[in-house]
Amino acid sequence: MKAKANLNNVRVSPRKMRLVADLIKGLGVEEAVVQLEKEVRSSSEDLTKLMNSAIANAENNFGLDKDNLYVESIQVNEAPTLKRWMPRAHGRATTILKRTSRVSLVLAEIVEGKNRKTKEQMEKERKAREAQRKKLEKEITEGKEETKEKVSVAGKKVDKISKDEQTGHFEAEGKRKQTREGGWVNKMFRRKSS
Repeated sequence: MKAKANLNNVRVSPRKMRLVADLIKGLGVEEAVVQLEKEVRSSSEDLTKLMNSAIANAENNFGLDKDNLYVESIQVNEAPTLKRWMPRAHGRATTILKRTSRVSLVLAEIVEGKNRKTKEQMEKERKAREAQRKKLEKEITEGKEETKEKVSVAGKKVDKISKDEQTGHFEAEGKRKQTREGGWVNKMFRRKSS
């Protein structure tokens, strides 16, 4: 059984992408991921995402075991080239070619059928995950309803503010306005009346 993943129109030239892709050919999945994480080149980040996508495809779509996978093939091809222009001397313009690449990755099993899940097992796991997700959603919605009740109670309290609290609020607001009016910026830019 084989699992595939594709990465299209990556803004890295195929030549630079191949340098990193050649490092992981034939390696086990976990070794390949470690190799990509240790690599310094920027294209390793894109290949790491592609590798994780292929692993997820293998586990979720085919029920394959992650420990029983290896990189069977990785192919880097040229994608459409973006053409840009750069002004040069004597009114000339020279082309800049911004190359892009396409990568296709194929993972295969080391030992055929080892620890592979059946469709029934995969369906049972999906149902368990779905039930867990619904349970979490229910807890979240119940929590929101409780916060709505608290907010409504707080809203009733706001309506019943005493006169002392209101006057304190207006006094504080007046002090803030005074500090704004008497700032150093206003003093600097105040018109002179002479």
